[in-house]
Amino acid sequence: MAKNQLIGGSIWEEYSKKVQDRMNNPKFMGEITQEEANKKGYKLIIADFGAESCGDAVRLYWLVDEKTDKIMDSKFKSFGCGTAIASSDTMAELCIGKTVDEAVKITNIDVEKAMRDDPNTPAVPPQKMHCSVMAYDVIKAAAAQYKGVDPEHFEDEIIVCECARVSLGTIKEVIRLNDLKTVEEITQFTKAGAFCKSCVKHGGHEKREYHLVDILTQTRAEMQKEQLQAIADAKVSGGTNDMSFEELNTIGKFKAIESVIDDEIRPMLQFDGGNLEILDVKTENDGKTDIYIRYLGACSGCASGTSGTLYAIENVLQENLSPNIRVYPV
Repeated sequence: MAKNQLIGGSIWEEYSKKVQDRMNNPKFMGEITQEEANKKGYKLIIADFGAESCGDAVRLYWLVDEKTDKIMDSKFKSFGCGTAIASSDTMAELCIGKTVDEAVKITNIDVEKAMRDDPNTPAVPPQKMHCSVMAYDVIKAAAAQYKGVDPEHFEDEIIVCECARVSLGTIKEVIRLNDLKTVEEITQFTKAGAFCKSCVKHGGHEKREYHLVDILTQTRAEMQKEQLQAIADAKVSGGTNDMSFEELNTIGKFKAIESVIDDEIRPMLQFDGGNLEILDVKTENDGKTDIYIRYLGACSGCASGTSGTLYAIENVLQENLSPNIRVYPV
């Protein structure tokens, strides 16, 4: 009894009432026969899709009016868990009344959102999001059969996160545009990795070819290489470059600052037995770039470190890189 109460008090609370209702009372479960199709004068489409990760499978039936390409009726059979039944039932309903081309645009996110009681509360727990992905994939299979093409015809990009249908190109672009540094930030911006988490790293719920941790590492490395090349090009061309200091990301700014310090400032400090290191570079909302440094050697504890020397360092960086630079000793 206690075990049943635990299930009722925790697990089922992660499922919306709509999901639970469709689990127990699906409205569109069943099959459509060729005889029915012939009577109504529509084309019968029967498509199957199975998920290797969990063994679930779904069969989708469409009656399509070939004059308009409109789906006049839709039913399904599901061989799987309750969530698969609820997702398939919702998917079948969403197809009715749409053209085949419109139906292909129904995503797993559309299916999941249609099952929500509250627009801001997920209908199913993250590990069950793959059930709505299966519903999305069987739609592609049905549309491909109707049009006489391969299901991959409807995929024009590599999909990294099946749950949120986020592509590799989108993830890399978001990392670059927003200078993202963590997987959590990628999830915040794109929803990739927010559900079953299989795409986050190796060893997840389902096998994936691409993982967010690897994409992040690779993209950050590409960004750093590009910034270093931009700095090198600037030096060769006498310091002029199409990309301004403000346009550089944090890594690029750090490298540019370090380059000027190595060329213009460090030799001066080392002549007197001192040195410095860059601790952090932060771009503030007001457009200013704050550089935090630590004095080393003879410069450490020197009184001019907060006055004359500091002003000289700041002035050199402002003249060479940007007037919006501020330097703070720590």
